Amino acid sequence: MLRTLNARHDRFPLLRPFRISRGVKTVADVVTVEITVGGITGRGEGVPYPRYGESVQAALAAIETVRGPIGEGAGRAELLDLLPPGAARNAVDGALWDLEARLAGESVAARLGLAPPGGAAMAPLATALTVGLDTPAAMAAAAETLAGVPLLKIKVDQSDPEAQLRAVRAVAPLPRVIVDPNESWTIAEVERLQPLLAELRVDLLEQPLPADDDGALAGFRPLVPIAADEAVHVAADLGALAGKYQVVNIKLDKSGGLTAALALADAAEAAGFGLMVGCMVCSSLSIAPAWPLAARAAFVDLDGPLWLAGDRAGGVSARQGMLMPPEPGFWGGSSRSERKIEGAST
Repeated sequence: MLRTLNARHDRFPLLRPFRISRGVKTVADVVTVEITVGGITGRGEGVPYPRYGESVQAALAAIETVRGPIGEGAGRAELLDLLPPGAARNAVDGALWDLEARLAGESVAARLGLAPPGGAAMAPLATALTVGLDTPAAMAAAAETLAGVPLLKIKVDQSDPEAQLRAVRAVAPLPRVIVDPNESWTIAEVERLQPLLAELRVDLLEQPLPADDDGALAGFRPLVPIAADEAVHVAADLGALAGKYQVVNIKLDKSGGLTAALALADAAEAAGFGLMVGCMVCSSLSIAPAWPLAARAAFVDLDGPLWLAGDRAGGVSARQGMLMPPEPGFWGGSSRSERKIEGAST
């Protein structure tokens, strides 16, 4: 049975500007993919990221190159060879996972052995809530409303990270903390700030150095574990991380979908790395496929949709730092109106 593939550019304005050391975002630009067979549609989303040389236009052009193979039955395994890691492949991979689950009448979680057949596909997650980069006073004001959540992620830069971190910790002393300079520090700052990070009970320092200039971390023994983000995309990258990082941040947009992300997680755990699962600023359609990985991770950072002024209908929500799953049938499982198609496959 032939399948149809449709891809489009969707825009989601943000509630407020999202600032990191690299710049400011006011809208989330995503690529949405829908793959349909026999009246059943699977959906996926990717977020093209300029840091990796991506754009919406380039992602849509890349997806167009797989329209024929996908229509003729190419699945997730073939997709790994058809497209490189990145947002375009993530969007198609997510749509294929969703379609598979709907055709089988079984959730992705159940297909991965993470839930019993017919059981709940997704359980609530404790996710990091992000305090965006701003003046120390503004960051403290933002953090004060989050003082009771389980996990904070604090965006900092090179200007005055000590003041930024102290301001947040003064009003939010209890949550676990991830500090994310987004590649803006030097090794001198990493070394100098170790005692401060320990004093403030920071749990994780995420990608402090530029990914292509992290050699100075080799052999460094931090007081706080360091996570690779921009430095790791797929399992093949892990060899270059040994002796530099203790944790890897897995994002589906970097790995090119859940299929490759699961392989990365397996390889990272086998190599002794801890796991973090992250996301871009995105809609809930990007977050739902990351749920199976989040159950394995020590650090979960999936608050992307919470920055949107309006999410996709039926998406995730947050309650005191807990990310509540999307409505049944949103992604990766069958809604009551769907039925298994005998003989259909992806």
